[in-house]
Amino acid sequence: MKRRQFLISSLGLLAGGAGLGNQFALAQSQGAKPPEPPAGTAATRKPNIVVILADDLGYAELGVQGCKDVPTPNIDSIAHGGVRFTNGYVSCPVCSPTRAGLMTGRYQQRFGHEFNPGREDQANPEFGLPLSEATLAENLKPLGYATGMFGKWHLGYRPEMHPQKRGFDEFFGFLAGAHPYLSASQGGRNPILRGSEPVSEVDYTTDMFAREAVAFIDRHRREPFFVYLPFNAVHGPLEAPEKYLSRFSAIEDRNRQVFAAMLSALDDGVGLVLAKLRELELEEQTLVFFVSDNGGPTLKTTSCNNPLRGYKGQVLEGGIRVPFLVQWKGRIPAGKVDDRPVISLDIHPTALAAAGGAAREAQFDGVNLLPYLAGDAKDMPHKSLFWRFGEQSAARVGDWKLVRLAEGSPQLYNLAGDMEEKTDLASENPERVKEMQSAYDEWNAKNIPPLWRQGGGRRGGRGRLP
Repeated sequence: MKRRQFLISSLGLLAGGAGLGNQFALAQSQGAKPPEPPAGTAATRKPNIVVILADDLGYAELGVQGCKDVPTPNIDSIAHGGVRFTNGYVSCPVCSPTRAGLMTGRYQQRFGHEFNPGREDQANPEFGLPLSEATLAENLKPLGYATGMFGKWHLGYRPEMHPQKRGFDEFFGFLAGAHPYLSASQGGRNPILRGSEPVSEVDYTTDMFAREAVAFIDRHRREPFFVYLPFNAVHGPLEAPEKYLSRFSAIEDRNRQVFAAMLSALDDGVGLVLAKLRELELEEQTLVFFVSDNGGPTLKTTSCNNPLRGYKGQVLEGGIRVPFLVQWKGRIPAGKVDDRPVISLDIHPTALAAAGGAAREAQFDGVNLLPYLAGDAKDMPHKSLFWRFGEQSAARVGDWKLVRLAEGSPQLYNLAGDMEEKTDLASENPERVKEMQSAYDEWNAKNIPPLWRQGGGRRGGRGRLP
């Protein structure tokens, strides 16, 4: 039986009677205390899951991350009401592979989803999240969840890859990568879709995706729901309506002004979702994640990764370390800052554990963070983390990070005192370099070659592995 079929069928056995008794079975098995049930009729309801994904948002572009010129009170409130991981990572420094890892809870190199596909009309025919892999939506549906996705998919163009064929009951968004904010399509291609039908008019995509998510929450208030809200903000092109631009008239740099407006719109959109949860008295029944899919492309949009070195497309910290916020009011501490490394692969097993789904540890590369969020687990969620992106690679073991860029020899950094990756310690620590390379090689041996080449193209191409 294929992995996807096995996961879905296993979870289906739990759908009929998964109340609080087994709602947190996986969390308890890892040492977490079961949370107290909500009052009244909500006592047997599974928690809602909301995953909000920003696009190309730099590490330093939130108020809680140090941003001074663009207020982000709504996104910041997730950190104030929950846990902010200062060493939060994604599994790739570009969009589509990160989304594949997030949706599956597995390193995307395990199934060949290593690169972006390029434009949809030029993409390799093989592009897309393999049907052998189970998405988070597919694993939550057998547990009784209504599932909705609103925004950027970027995990396949063919009919069988459509979000509504991958576990989502409802879809409003677009299938490809970059999309304009003020028009419904790009010259007739990559349209905004409601389900499978193109939408003829848009006002501002950031506003629309937030409104659609809020409407979905309202419709499904009486049942557990999973909302996946992958905004295209703040990815280029730089576009914003006057109602947001006017907030930043004092910013003289035009690119920065438009970026600030886009980020402010994103924050407003997050605020709409959080306000709806409060209105419906669902905050204590909802697990909320907020992350970015990779670091900011500072040269294009001004999205800032300070103090990190590097940016989108690089396995340096600026490309893979991102804002990573988690909130579950009444269930995890509020205002906690956690410096233990975590990764976006953890979202799937954490959400599944919260929903009462049983899973074997071997099914995921990510881990269930509930015991760590609750403060019951004092160790590290991950002993090591790894990245492979074409000829670039990286390994983090404890505070040490080994980096190989395409053009050079291995670099070694101690991130505890050098998160900026300024001081290469490789020549002083040859044995550590050797040990970390060995750990990377052991991890990499379980991966497969990429199924399409970097940047897409119709001829496939396996690429040279580091």
